[in-house]
Amino acid sequence: MIEVTIAAEQAGVRLDQIVHDAIPGLSRAAAQRLVDEGRVTLDGAAKTRSTRVQRGQVVAIDQPAAEVVPAEVPTVLEPRIVFEDEHLVVVDKPIGLITHSAPGSPGPSLASVLAARGLAGGGEEERPGIVHRLDKETSGLLVVARDDETLTALQRMMRKREIDREYVALVHGRPPSVAGRIEAPIGRDPGNRTRRAVDGIGPRPAITHFELVEAFPDYTLESVHLETGRTHQIRVHFAAIGHPVVGDPLYGPSSSDTLGLKHQALHAHRLVFDHPVTGERIDVTSPLPDEFQHALDRLRAERGTQA
Repeated sequence: MIEVTIAAEQAGVRLDQIVHDAIPGLSRAAAQRLVDEGRVTLDGAAKTRSTRVQRGQVVAIDQPAAEVVPAEVPTVLEPRIVFEDEHLVVVDKPIGLITHSAPGSPGPSLASVLAARGLAGGGEEERPGIVHRLDKETSGLLVVARDDETLTALQRMMRKREIDREYVALVHGRPPSVAGRIEAPIGRDPGNRTRRAVDGIGPRPAITHFELVEAFPDYTLESVHLETGRTHQIRVHFAAIGHPVVGDPLYGPSSSDTLGLKHQALHAHRLVFDHPVTGERIDVTSPLPDEFQHALDRLRAERGTQA
């Protein structure tokens, strides 16, 4: 028996989709069949496949092992440790590794990898030590606590904007100013549960600062600083002003030259903060992933031949 307690971000999702997300390797048709056969209950009662779930409800799935399609064991991506002491670690997360586990995102996570090595602790069991997060396809720096006291202190620093997070983003076109501020609330996209949108459902304040680093004929490299940390914030904000991140599968143009990029050109490049216990100034940087760097090298070479 598998039980899933519906989280806030899952509210309004179809019951068959919850079942599909809960069991790795299960097809959508198999998930619907389980619901139709009465092997799925919502708060103890059988429901139709199209029933919309609500926060706090419990989905129970009676799942025979034969329904699950064997899947390959995923390769565990290893984060690079940039700074470490007894209180916290700063890690460089590779592309393809989720920050922490969540419904619909099974498999290894940054949090689980660090916890297994004794490098993360405090807070909720499924996300030990996690102070902030990066999207699965976004690489770069994260600070992770190793105990409850440090986690509480870092979370307080994050709320007070005492942890400076600098990103590097390659965007389509040229924003209208050399530097600017995007202030637009972000909520869930009413038409697509995997997306976020400006003024979407349940919008929360979001502020992004950007500054031009390097200009190309059709692209711009931007330095980006966050005041807030909403899901997909940088990607949503740049798309909202008409300059989406290059290679972004959710918010970018449906057909465009992605410069050979397999992932979005967004990287958490620098992290600066005062250690909450020792007071030491932590100022660390991370090099761009190879494919991001190769895209920039290509643009610089093309610009040189056009000069």
